[in-house]
Amino acid sequence: MSNWNVIGHEWAVNLLRRQLLRKAFSHAYLFTGPAGVGRRTLALGFVRALVCPQPPEPGVPCGVCRTCRQIEAMRYPDLVIVQAEKEGGVLRVEQVREVRQSLVLKPYQGEYRFALFLRFHESNPSAANALLKTLEEAPSHAILLLTADTPEALLPTIVSRCQVVRLRSLPLQTLETALRERGATPEQARLLAHLSDGRPGLALRFLADSSLLDFRRQRLEELRDLLGSSRVERFAYAERLSDRRHAERERLRETLALWLTWWRDVMRIASGASIPVVNLEYRSDLETLAAQLGVAGARHLVVQAERAIRQLDANVNPRLLTEVVLLDWPRL
Repeated sequence: MSNWNVIGHEWAVNLLRRQLLRKAFSHAYLFTGPAGVGRRTLALGFVRALVCPQPPEPGVPCGVCRTCRQIEAMRYPDLVIVQAEKEGGVLRVEQVREVRQSLVLKPYQGEYRFALFLRFHESNPSAANALLKTLEEAPSHAILLLTADTPEALLPTIVSRCQVVRLRSLPLQTLETALRERGATPEQARLLAHLSDGRPGLALRFLADSSLLDFRRQRLEELRDLLGSSRVERFAYAERLSDRRHAERERLRETLALWLTWWRDVMRIASGASIPVVNLEYRSDLETLAAQLGVAGARHLVVQAERAIRQLDANVNPRLLTEVVLLDWPRL
């Protein structure tokens, strides 16, 4: 647990650990970076390091005691987790107000009460304002931890009251090594490092659940087929994909996110950037598309995919949305 069970980000762990040793830590932190990069893991590691009753050395949690296991499972009595019901949902003001009321209470087990707000960029304006008030009025035993994609997604007044820790995707070689240490074959490790774009949390999910890779492969193969299909075939596919059931709506969001990685890869290749592609095994197809579309064409499809995800989160009709997306794709 010397690195708090965090893959990479040694600089961030060392920064927070030094603050703990000096007892000069903040009462509000904002961990930012792309989803799956390790924001939540780092936040929970900070909590463990602060409250572990039997650390093997200062600032290093043991990871095996009851307290450490409760925190890792997010069931520690002095830790409350706040997030939108689903990714892309809305974190509501009522949730923040409930937390504010609970923070006033004295801790049950330790010296501090913690509130971890996951994906706070999904909060509505009322929730953001409620959190600002919470930050201003929190008791001395309260520590607030926030995760978000970027600081720019939050109110500047919230950001100014937090210590910001910006996490970035890991070098692919670093992640490959970590995955091999966790049982992945060299081939698996290389593929998953690329698929996750250097985000360890996402890579570990792929490693633990092969069905995620099967789903990804199916959707990308369908994308390849659709690029050569007629309008009638694209309409029929949109009807099948955009089932109105909640579970299928979530699958549609995941599909749009996968398609976004595809078009970003095409844009990277078309621009001549040295950034590694995500969908490594489709390199030949991506290069062909990059040559045909150019930077401008690829960028248009990236923007379209990003907009489609936002519109789906805003409850736009999924079938109409899917039809618009597919009809805008080139026919190759």
